[in-house]
Amino acid sequence: MEKYFNKTQALSFHLILILLSSCNGQNNNQSQVLVKEQTKSALGQPKLIKSQGSNESNSVWCELQDKAGNLWFGTTGDGVYRFNGKLFINYTTKDGLNSNSVWSILEDTKGNIWFGTKDGISRFDGVNIAPILIPNPIRPVLKGNMYYSSQSTKNTVWSMLQDKKGKIWFGTGDGVYCFDGSRFTRFLYNDGVINKDSLQLKMVDRIFEDKKGIIWFASGMPPGMEGVSRYDGKSIISSKPNGDGWIRSIVEDKNGILWFGGRSRGNFIYNGKNFVNFTDKVGIGNPILADKSGNIWFNGVENNLSVESDDGIWCYNGKTFKNFNTKDGMSKYFVWSMFEDRIGNIWIGTRNTGLYKYNGKTFTCLSE
Repeated sequence: MEKYFNKTQALSFHLILILLSSCNGQNNNQSQVLVKEQTKSALGQPKLIKSQGSNESNSVWCELQDKAGNLWFGTTGDGVYRFNGKLFINYTTKDGLNSNSVWSILEDTKGNIWFGTKDGISRFDGVNIAPILIPNPIRPVLKGNMYYSSQSTKNTVWSMLQDKKGKIWFGTGDGVYCFDGSRFTRFLYNDGVINKDSLQLKMVDRIFEDKKGIIWFASGMPPGMEGVSRYDGKSIISSKPNGDGWIRSIVEDKNGILWFGGRSRGNFIYNGKNFVNFTDKVGIGNPILADKSGNIWFNGVENNLSVESDDGIWCYNGKTFKNFNTKDGMSKYFVWSMFEDRIGNIWIGTRNTGLYKYNGKTFTCLSE
């Protein structure tokens, strides 16, 4: 009997080994596939390379550095790129974006990355990119939509902001919406908002919260053209400094002074009480970055007949202006965006989907 059990045990043990070996083989194969997929997803390029056949008019439009230190670059034709300091990884509609035209990027306090695109909102939770829909019932029925096109729709999300209280704001083609973490509301439909100027807040290019908690809206192209709007938590009022209804940029310097860039009538500042025309240097483009050292950076003057610009960029230290152009290693293409990372590098996005880095001494091109 004992021999019988020993033989049976030996046979069972042998069968178990065969089964384990088979399972391990399957697991190894699965592991190899998983590692292959992970390796594939981790692959990238040392430079930002066009992937969608976009043309010279497309740009690197917006930038962000997330909590983990990754840099994100939104383009107007090639989706979004994530840069880990070594490689660029490209995300497009194949990865879940609802459009390859990305106009704004935001990281919320939970670490989610939001993308404002031509066709609405997408959100990256660290694993997947998925669309986030603003409910149709709270969106107005458009009448006379002559200003909208395939490149600029009512769903286009031009700007985003998460304010100090955690509310996320979205500037879209048909107005401004807010998200409190569970539901969307249309900002101007709130009965508590005093709107004596009957503002519509369509095509808002920038939404900005200053150090005092005031929310500012920079109105964009038609059907926008409402100038600068200021919301103090109760009332929203609008101004058109220099008579310009199309405002492209808002930045705040280290002293709390707000700088605004108008599309056609120059730049101006807000000193806490009044808007003042900035005339120290005229015809240099708009202020698009206030760096940590206190410098204000301006782009060149856009030539509507060409995607190229010989003006480069300008740096103003409060006293003098310094110009950087192709002679210094800058792009020949018009500059649309600038961003300062945590260690002080200045990143510059241009037309022709161009990207440059300035380390305080030299310019490096990081696009092809």
